[in-house]
Amino acid sequence: MPKKGGKHAEMGKDMQIQCKRAKVEVASSPSAMNFESPDSLFESLISPIKQEIFFREYWEQKPLLVQRNDPLLAAYYQSLFHLSDLKELCSQGLYYGRDVNICRCLNGKKKVLNKEGKVNYMQLKKDFDQKKATIQFHQPQRFKEELWKIQEKLECYFGSLVGSNVYMTPQGSQGLPPHYDDVEVFILQLEGEKHWRLYKPTVHLAREYNVEPEDRIGNPTHEFILKPGDLLYFPRGTIHQADTPLGVSYSTHVTISTYQNNSWGDFLLDAIPGLVFDTAKEDVALRRSIPRQLLMQVDIADSTKNLSSLLRKLADRLENGRELRSSDMKKDFIMNRLPPCLGCDPDALTPGGKLPKLESKIRLQFRDHTVITVDLDQESPVSPTKLPLYPWGGCVGVVTLLESHMMGTDDGTGEEGTTKQSHGLRFPLSHLEALKQIWSSSTVDVKELSLTSDAERVNLALALWAECLIEVV
Repeated sequence: MPKKGGKHAEMGKDMQIQCKRAKVEVASSPSAMNFESPDSLFESLISPIKQEIFFREYWEQKPLLVQRNDPLLAAYYQSLFHLSDLKELCSQGLYYGRDVNICRCLNGKKKVLNKEGKVNYMQLKKDFDQKKATIQFHQPQRFKEELWKIQEKLECYFGSLVGSNVYMTPQGSQGLPPHYDDVEVFILQLEGEKHWRLYKPTVHLAREYNVEPEDRIGNPTHEFILKPGDLLYFPRGTIHQADTPLGVSYSTHVTISTYQNNSWGDFLLDAIPGLVFDTAKEDVALRRSIPRQLLMQVDIADSTKNLSSLLRKLADRLENGRELRSSDMKKDFIMNRLPPCLGCDPDALTPGGKLPKLESKIRLQFRDHTVITVDLDQESPVSPTKLPLYPWGGCVGVVTLLESHMMGTDDGTGEEGTTKQSHGLRFPLSHLEALKQIWSSSTVDVKELSLTSDAERVNLALALWAECLIEVV
């Protein structure tokens, strides 16, 4: 058993103070998520805390605990995933390692109890009941539509991939040792109760996962019990551990995580190579040779002045408002994010309704899933790219993407070795302003598009309509 610290009644005082207002106001909060827009979804997730307060006082700074004591919200949370769902899911063909991990924290160390191959439900239940093992279920949004809806809206909200794991822990047990993660974490307590302890980070806004020994982390800064309907947020780098108390049959919670490798440092590593490449085409200073044998020298102090000057040239280019070359980070996000949760209506993904004409008023569909990119190396440099829904035919394409979401396939290939590609239309650079008009307006008249002829305006609208990127209103 892990050490319990103090009595549960003696929670961290500062955490109680932070949550006092949330407890008082929550009676008037909505009972479930608001899916009207990405903003409204996030607002309902952290309710009653307001977005501006959250990002000013908590995001990347300190934990937030919202203890709601709201039966309606607790019931909604419980519907997201049940321990009892495992029996049906196992019958669909789950695999150890890929879909499920079985583990337990013993003497401060993680012990993995995975078997080989397919998961057998009776063995899973035996490990849970008799070995007091935690069941970690990877990326449940692949099987649970409500989690798909939540995470798809959060990906739109953050502009970053959003993953999740469900943890089911029997009473008197702990699954993982004290550790910190490289992601921003939102915990939703679904069933039972979980005893949490948080500690001061040893690495602020950590870039990697790491286990921390008990003798290094000191006393908890926060200690509390999560109950169904409660929410906990903490920044990456926050050291934490959690156990299911005795007297509680089991605990189920879902960890929703985001902002992995999504820092300014990551963005610079991604964007600077393209910036250097483009600048070198125009500035001869970047095309001059480095000094002889520079690569063989230990001390390059004599060259740092010249290097600093070149970096200032790059900074000046950025300040002058030049566009950055499309980055791998953007491509990775577009290719691996969740598709819109549209159900299995094939008509939603096939062209329909009125054909756009010159007198038509049109609007963009799937705005949160559409991006306009410019690649001057291409013959047709402008590409409005949408999430790849169509190549597999209607709803099948959505399911294919959903099944692979956040599952670690980073080799760029899909099934049978096929390379994954973004899907969009390419247009001449002269179409850029018209595409921006459509993207930035709630509605726009075809005849008002910034193109030189009516034929071009109609053809652009027809091309976008054929890919379900616009509709006539």
